[in-house]
Amino acid sequence: MKQLGARPSTGGVEHLETGGGESVRMQGKVVLVTGAAQSQGRNHAVEMAKEGADVIAVDSCRQLDIVPYRMGTDDALAETARMIEATGRRVYPARVDVRDRRGLERAIEDGVAQLGGLDIVVANASICTVQPHHEVTDEIWQTTIDVNLTGVWNTCAASIPHLDANGGGSIVITGSTGSTVGLPFYTPYVAAKHALTGLCRSLALELSQSNIRVNMINPTGVDTPQGHSKVLPQLLQDRPDLAPIFANSLPAERIEVSDVTHALMYLASDDARYVTGIALPVDAGSTIR
Repeated sequence: MKQLGARPSTGGVEHLETGGGESVRMQGKVVLVTGAAQSQGRNHAVEMAKEGADVIAVDSCRQLDIVPYRMGTDDALAETARMIEATGRRVYPARVDVRDRRGLERAIEDGVAQLGGLDIVVANASICTVQPHHEVTDEIWQTTIDVNLTGVWNTCAASIPHLDANGGGSIVITGSTGSTVGLPFYTPYVAAKHALTGLCRSLALELSQSNIRVNMINPTGVDTPQGHSKVLPQLLQDRPDLAPIFANSLPAERIEVSDVTHALMYLASDDARYVTGIALPVDAGSTIR
């Protein structure tokens, strides 16, 4: 088993090959993924395992009252772990809420002890509600900020010492088109996602001396439970002038989770060894309209 300590970061771009000639960009890496029980988080974790990574898979496995869609469960996190193990890689699943800084620190410490280090952090966990501004309660506002902004900060803060001890690494934050433009009826979500842009850029500057890269991915609507709002179409019937804001330029109503994972693989891998502080849009051209 690998031991935590100063492991040299790969300076060059290296593509290992499996027997079938398939690229294994994550070979020998240890990855932390938050929100790993379903949707984007699960896909990220499993696909990175297929490319050679061992995974610390974190999810709160808890349904929040304000969230209208089904969130991750204990069984769902266990299924993610099973899927990772089926690739032949190791997994350390942990039930912890990203709002719990100390809980995250313990989970990451235990995962690092078991898997031998930490190379890549995928700060993916988030929630989303849809409502007019006058229906944003104190609970909706604070919970959204706590999960989508403070939760990402907690993930980064708890991980950075391990990346630093490792000699460098990569942090990838899941943003949104709402990190770039205003989205009506998503006010708390957009406020948090906008703030992530500043967090990403500031950390990228501070951590550059430690060879830790920090980037974010800004997807348009993704085909997940979070990406299907039953409320939004009704709200847009009353405000048809706002509907074009949600339209993509390319002929796709929503993108697939795999589209986000492909971007993640690039930013997390040594292919992007000199890429830091950027927000990579995977938005089907929605923000250029």
